[in-house]
Amino acid sequence: MKIICIGWNYPSHNSEMQRENLPKTPTVFLKPDSALRRNNQPFFIPDFSSEIDYETELVIRIERLGKNIDEKFAHRYYTHIGLGIDFTARDLQRQLKANGAPWELSKAFDGAAAISDFLPIDTLKTPDNIPFKLFKNGIEVQNGSSAEMIFNFDRIVAYVSRFFTLKTGDLIYTGTPSGVGMVAIGDRLEGYIENQKMLTVNIR
Repeated sequence: MKIICIGWNYPSHNSEMQRENLPKTPTVFLKPDSALRRNNQPFFIPDFSSEIDYETELVIRIERLGKNIDEKFAHRYYTHIGLGIDFTARDLQRQLKANGAPWELSKAFDGAAAISDFLPIDTLKTPDNIPFKLFKNGIEVQNGSSAEMIFNFDRIVAYVSRFFTLKTGDLIYTGTPSGVGMVAIGDRLEGYIENQKMLTVNIR
């Protein structure tokens, strides 16, 4: 299975990262399956970074094989939504970008993709406007909605399938809103879709 991630997909996050121009097509990068952190497992800060950021994201799960999917049919390829945290070694990312190098090392390391269980999208109150939020040590730090995305789920699925064959079980992290920030040992992250708690991550 593949973990496909979309960057720069919320205007508010582009602003906080001081990006002047919004992307015209989805920004895509990958994580290996060893990046997955399931079942509320703790996150251990790696020894190669002193600046690990959280980025909370809605995650769709691909449920059928597809290639070159037309956007109008993309909704047929996913029916469930989850919540994920894209952990980023921000200091390493800055260093790699400054050197003109790919920055997967800062995003794709072991344990860098926390994932919740999944909910049927059709059971949500507002499936076209899915709210989600993250609390750090009991304080809300991120609050977003799928309606705020620059590229919606169907556009993402159609675009990504031009380059990669999508397979059952593939995960697509769809981008983060503003409010990203650092974690430290002892922090506790709690993520919600609507008012349902989806995941808890203790930082160690």
